[in-house]
Amino acid sequence: MATATPGPKLNHIGLPVVEYRGGKSTLCAGCGHNAISERIIDAMFEMAVEPERVIKMSGIGCSSKSPAYFMSRSHSFNSVHGRMPSVTTGALLGNHTVMALGVSGDGDTASIGMGQFVHLLRRNLPMIYIIEDNGVYGLTKGQFSATADIGSKLKTGVINDLPAIDTCALAIQLGATFVGRSFSGDKKQLLAMLKAAVAHKGTVMLDVISPCVTFNDHEGSTKSYKFLQEHDEAINEIGFVPSFEDIEVDYSSGEVFDVQMHDGSSLRLRKLLEDYDPTDKAKAVRTLMDAHEKGEVLTGVFYIDTKKPSFIDLLNLVGEPLATLPESLTRPPKSALESLMTSLQ
Repeated sequence: MATATPGPKLNHIGLPVVEYRGGKSTLCAGCGHNAISERIIDAMFEMAVEPERVIKMSGIGCSSKSPAYFMSRSHSFNSVHGRMPSVTTGALLGNHTVMALGVSGDGDTASIGMGQFVHLLRRNLPMIYIIEDNGVYGLTKGQFSATADIGSKLKTGVINDLPAIDTCALAIQLGATFVGRSFSGDKKQLLAMLKAAVAHKGTVMLDVISPCVTFNDHEGSTKSYKFLQEHDEAINEIGFVPSFEDIEVDYSSGEVFDVQMHDGSSLRLRKLLEDYDPTDKAKAVRTLMDAHEKGEVLTGVFYIDTKKPSFIDLLNLVGEPLATLPESLTRPPKSALESLMTSLQ
């Protein structure tokens, strides 16, 4: 008797993982960005996110090509260099019922886009903002970016003598409510962080070190695979329990910090650094600064706040998306203008 061939594994809403995939990558073989795309696919599949509910946003650069490589059923917009934050803000104000996932790079964010990036953080816009951080400008042949560390070396032998911008410290100080750093080669950690990001309501800023195999994976680079493997210092081990699953996360030792997410899911952090509290903003910044002085690359969830209202909450928007409301409700009538003009006479 022939046995039936089992079908593909389905998620909570009945979709197979293939429905979360995108086009074939055109990035260099071995690029860390491709590994990040794979983790995004896994996270969205496991969290059972409806692809049509997601808007994928990006700017310009190698990183900004990444949205083409995952979730082809989702909406996508490739904006002008460094301007993804304002475009995303407008899209979410028009329809705050969608999930915004922005993919940027260290150049797109920390150089030409810095002005827009800092205002996104202070507004706590409900979106996932991923920086694919390789420390160089890949599309223009590998010059140092603003996140390159002092003393790091290019393939040409040039040494960087300018201080790096730490986007995580900046995000914590300016108002993001979920801030972490991971490494594209750490599948377990990055996947857990992305799943928690899906459950968070506010600005999630993830700086993911993503080595550029063409221009920044050599001896002397502080963003190479070898350097990260030797200098990666995790501040916590991360487990995540979705609200629709009843799974116990096993922690063999160490104090556990359990964070209740907005959708009822649970983010569980086992402390590796003594007395580390991810809800203490000042200590989170100090920890990052201390690690920088020691030449360490900290990874993990640095800061989280599930109480602060998002930008959408602060604006008191109506439940229906503004983009779907009729003109009669969004445009003041002529009588309102006449009344205003009369009052100014």
